[in-house]
Amino acid sequence: MRTSARTAGVLTGLTLALGGIFVAPAAHADIPSCTNMVQQTGVEVSDTVRTACTQGVHADLQGCVSALTGAGVPGGAATGACRMAANPPS
Repeated sequence: MRTSARTAGVLTGLTLALGGIFVAPAAHADIPSCTNMVQQTGVEVSDTVRTACTQGVHADLQGCVSALTGAGVPGGAATGACRMAANPPS
């Protein structure tokens, strides 16, 4: 194997490995913050609510809000809960 090909392979592997380190914290799920906010509205935390909060974690805010409002969470609280899931507090 040529040195340049080996170097390129090592650099690619290193880039992927380091990229995973920096991406992992951003993918941190904050489902508990989302479900706690839902619970504060008086809506029971069900599988539907957990699934909706998971959508929020994966940046599907529209799907999260839609699912939470369908589960009975008022619109403003649903939006806030989904934002908490997507952007956990530091």
